Amino acid sequence: MTISTADIRRKFFDYFTSRGHQLVPSSSLVPADDPTLLFTNAGMNQFKDVLLGAEKRSYNRAVSAQRCVRAGGKHNDLENVGYTARHHTFFEMLGNFSFGDYFKKEAIEFAWHFLTKELGLPEQKLLVTIYAEDDEAFDIWSQHIGVPEEKIIRIDTSDNFWSMGDTGPCGPCSEIFYDHGEHIWGGPPGTPEEDGDRFIEIWNLVFMQYNRQADGELQPLPKPSIDTGMGLERISAILQDVHSNYEIDLFQALIKAAAEITGAKDIQDKSLRVVADHIRSCSFLIADGVLPSNEGRGYVLRRIIRRAVRHGYKLGTEDIFFYKLVGALIEQMGEAYPELKAQRSTIERVLKLEEEQFSRTLERGMQILQDALESLEDKTIPGELVFKLYDTYGFPADLTNDVAREKGFAIDEAGFEAAMSEQRKRAQQASNFGKDYNSQLSSEVTSDFTGYEQSRGEASVQELFSTDAKVESLKTGEQGIVVLDTTPFYAEAGGQVGDTGYLSLSSGGGFRITDTIKLGNAIAHKGVAESDIHVGDKASVEIDVERRQAIKLNHSATHLLHAALKQVLGEHVNQKGSLVEPQRLRFDFSHFEAVSQQQIAQIEALVNEQIRLNHPLTTQLMDLEEAKNAGAQALFGEKYDDQVRVVSMGPFSMELCGGTHVKQTGEIGLFRISSEGGIASGVRRIEAITGAEALRFSQQQTQLLHELAAEVKSDWQKLPERIAQLLEQSKTTEKALQQLKQKLASQAGSDLLSQAYEINQIKVLSAKLEGVEAKSLRDLMDNLKNKMGTGILVLAVAGEDKVSLIAGVTKDLTSKVKAGELVNFVAQQVGGKGGGRPDMAQAGGNQPEKLDQALASVSTWLEDRL
Repeated sequence: MTISTADIRRKFFDYFTSRGHQLVPSSSLVPADDPTLLFTNAGMNQFKDVLLGAEKRSYNRAVSAQRCVRAGGKHNDLENVGYTARHHTFFEMLGNFSFGDYFKKEAIEFAWHFLTKELGLPEQKLLVTIYAEDDEAFDIWSQHIGVPEEKIIRIDTSDNFWSMGDTGPCGPCSEIFYDHGEHIWGGPPGTPEEDGDRFIEIWNLVFMQYNRQADGELQPLPKPSIDTGMGLERISAILQDVHSNYEIDLFQALIKAAAEITGAKDIQDKSLRVVADHIRSCSFLIADGVLPSNEGRGYVLRRIIRRAVRHGYKLGTEDIFFYKLVGALIEQMGEAYPELKAQRSTIERVLKLEEEQFSRTLERGMQILQDALESLEDKTIPGELVFKLYDTYGFPADLTNDVAREKGFAIDEAGFEAAMSEQRKRAQQASNFGKDYNSQLSSEVTSDFTGYEQSRGEASVQELFSTDAKVESLKTGEQGIVVLDTTPFYAEAGGQVGDTGYLSLSSGGGFRITDTIKLGNAIAHKGVAESDIHVGDKASVEIDVERRQAIKLNHSATHLLHAALKQVLGEHVNQKGSLVEPQRLRFDFSHFEAVSQQQIAQIEALVNEQIRLNHPLTTQLMDLEEAKNAGAQALFGEKYDDQVRVVSMGPFSMELCGGTHVKQTGEIGLFRISSEGGIASGVRRIEAITGAEALRFSQQQTQLLHELAAEVKSDWQKLPERIAQLLEQSKTTEKALQQLKQKLASQAGSDLLSQAYEINQIKVLSAKLEGVEAKSLRDLMDNLKNKMGTGILVLAVAGEDKVSLIAGVTKDLTSKVKAGELVNFVAQQVGGKGGGRPDMAQAGGNQPEKLDQALASVSTWLEDRL
């Protein structure tokens, strides 16, 4: 019986957990606190700080199935997806890890035993590669495992030497390959035929044993570690005896669902592969908080969605279809990833809205293309325009090419590729590590935080840092960082800013603390030394209590706001970011439309009700999974330990949070929302204030209300009625004024026709208009053309430093004269340019003093063409 993809994942977990490995859930596709990475693209990403020694876990062996995306930046497989057997935008990476525990021998044993004994792969079908200089790995494979020497291939390139960056942890690799057989073309790794499909890499073992210095020197790590990765889709294809990943059970189910929804007849159509792949990456990205936008991660998501939709259209569907595949995906992966089930309605809504929007942009793109085709002098569409249609409107280049071919045009493919190449470079720059990992500040101290209950305390100085290095002392006036063994200062995390305050040395003098951050497990106090300070000094520390109290009010109010948003707007609301400062709080959340004033009033009322109920705030330490099962809300983008702190406020709010809070909700006093708006597609932002700031805000609003009432001579209770009355009066006046302007323009138009002259029996009018607004030119042009019947017109309106131009040519004359060429001729003489359709075009300029001469030249220009 064929083993399913889900069973392989389960077998992998069972094998390594039975050998002392901690099962760690997949981290988000959005790397937490890692601006160097666009998306999580490898199993080791969530363990990077552990491997660097900057973070310590309660375990030293781990196993995971990490969801990964490679569709932007350094690792970008997007263009290959659907056309090769093994490229995906989304994939699962199975991995086992050792953090200073076991090393090469055990890692090789685990991999070989799992593949050959647990999964039953024939040993003769496997071969391995090692780094050319890694004799230790060679001996383990040949003497301990018994792999024939001819099946151990030495590779001397970076393919078999892994690095986290230009500096930092690195080490040799050993890869395991599967031989599909002689009937498949290709050669073993290291040969000219290695790009063939016969030998497929299935598992990579990274032996992290060196620390690369800036000068290239490799220093041995004190605790060598193991990082492995095996693609679940690849191993599934082998075990299910199929050659392409798209033929495994998981993909076949998605492909069949896509065929049913789109009405596709050919189940082998490559577009079905694209759609099946893209529904996975899009759904998981949205579940992890990414929403379509025009930059960064949101831009990549938008590209993937639109690529899927385009392939749906190629399959023949004309309806909105992509979101309908979410259910089929949940059937395949919902058990392993319950977040898909929890976020189903959000995922479906985002995909549907984006596809609907794309349909509209397709229409706009078509109109731009049509206008361009009419105005082009030659038969080639510039590459820059093709790229603009693709990049701005999501208009595929091949569709542009199809339309162009129908009209007898070609596209500048070289220019388009050049623009695409520049875009790829920009994307790559956003994701390269680009760090010197040895130059980063790191601490070996684990600080004891006492700030939940205390605001002051005694401590000793454990470490000191200048701006870029560890030091033994800081001089008076020098900026630096102080690490203490115990401290009440809260380090910036979870959206809450760090504490400020003062460190007093027992020997006299002190250190002004301006911010508090984390360095691994240490709490680091940033600031300025007001006297010399040394490692080992004894000190007393005290936080700025008034500032901390203001932060606590806003942080607790953030939790109440989150719960209130879910009640008023719906359960789809999830936090997408936050900032908690002394003066205000900022809360970003998923929602698909503006929050109405009525809803804002409901949210404010609900939060203030919970404040008046004066709930006691309770905290409890729980296992992470236990807390999530109990209903605790997790914060977006935050990393959690196995043991988490759960903060509850009565039955109303329950969240995972390490921040500082009030003891009773009544301490918050008053909560007011100061602003609400959109910051990205599907993401809204609320800013709010509490306590004295909220009272001051309310008083200012009341004062403004009274001042406005006095200004319009009304009582403040009747202000809405008075404003409505004044607006109605304004509309009536504006309407009368517009009618008068149209009447004057019509009269001016009748007078203008008398100024027309003839060139070769064709009527021509070129005139500068007085007392006419530029926005009225189009209507006036249409009116004059109708009255003229046949002819050519150029009209202009001049201001102090601006010229507005419009040219019109009746349909029967466009074969001789193009309005775009005519208006551009005039515009160039007044410092501008323009263009448009053959029958009407507009332009502008900034040299009104040259307008009369430019209009006078129209007759000469036309005489050469009529």
